[in-house]
Amino acid sequence: MAFDEFGSLISQICSRSTLAAGRPLAWTIIANPSAGGFTIRSRWRRHRAQLAASAGKSARNALREGGPSLTAQKRGSVGAPGLVLTRAAGHAGEITNALIQEASAGGGSPAGLPFYLVITAGGDGTSRDVMTSLYHAPAAIHDSFAVLRLPMGTGNDGSDTWELDRALDLLIGPSALARQRVLRLRTASGRGPFLAFNILSAGLDAFVTHMTNKTKGRMPGDSYKLWVDLAALFYDLIYKVGYMDVRATDSEGNEVHALREKLLLLAVGESGQRTYGSHKWILPDERNVCAIRQMSVFRKLALKGLFNYGTHIYKPEVMLWNAAVVSFSSEHPLLAQMDGETVLLEKEDFPATIELTEPLIPILKGSGSGRPYPRLSVSASSLSRQ
Repeated sequence: MAFDEFGSLISQICSRSTLAAGRPLAWTIIANPSAGGFTIRSRWRRHRAQLAASAGKSARNALREGGPSLTAQKRGSVGAPGLVLTRAAGHAGEITNALIQEASAGGGSPAGLPFYLVITAGGDGTSRDVMTSLYHAPAAIHDSFAVLRLPMGTGNDGSDTWELDRALDLLIGPSALARQRVLRLRTASGRGPFLAFNILSAGLDAFVTHMTNKTKGRMPGDSYKLWVDLAALFYDLIYKVGYMDVRATDSEGNEVHALREKLLLLAVGESGQRTYGSHKWILPDERNVCAIRQMSVFRKLALKGLFNYGTHIYKPEVMLWNAAVVSFSSEHPLLAQMDGETVLLEKEDFPATIELTEPLIPILKGSGSGRPYPRLSVSASSLSRQ
């Protein structure tokens, strides 16, 4: 794969970016060479064409002051300055920590220092590592950083857009810096906190994620889809589905929802209109919490396809609401997943709490989200008839 070509084209675009005008721009491209956007030939051909078109579009902008970060120059590719390829899980976080040290060493007023742009080109794991490092960085550092998550993975649920050219437009044309909140899972035992930046959930979907991670590369076809089908049949045999006590509050501590039921799944998003599992619309509207009641095997098989379109929200087993803090306890051990990383919650971990932080990590934002919202073909009024 022509990683040097990829890095060179991204660097061309960065050299004429409109981001953080008035400050030198120091960019670092952190790419996972095993990501599907590189290894799947049809995707790479499309991405290569989009990169070339975007580089041509950026040529209309003036050349700006700046260049690859010192960290990228030391650790990166000779053929494509600015590009650093990851070698293992966690490596993207190590690179980001080095960038944070580089920025911290500058001192002085932020106005006279470089602005650090971190571009991730991989899946949710790569972007999660980068975002986690920035979460732990000193607050003052955030004024000199921004992250752009390119959709170069297989699912790209945590990327800033679903198409590469839309993401590159955020560098070429007008864009704004926004702060993203972090999902934080705390436990009664003191384990954690565990962090997510898209969706944090517990139950059946975490089991699917866990088994997909264990068998990835060893099972034919789409292993995630296969485990969704298997989980519908066998999840209850492996993990007992008992009662869960759930209490949700808003940012001021006011209770917005409380329940005690047998739940298959509890999911909390950084916002509404979010997907996981390669664009499954678990949170298809503005509400950021979804809870799904236990149901028969036949009912699971009948409803699982609705997550592709978000129309599960009209079924009586599904509850959605908005919340800033969701506390829960379970009668039995329960798997949780944080953007594709899993942890088993035991009895001593309950009650566990999922909370949204204040807006924290700087990201690039355009006029739209870059995500094609689902077309919910079933009217809300139909809920009473189901």
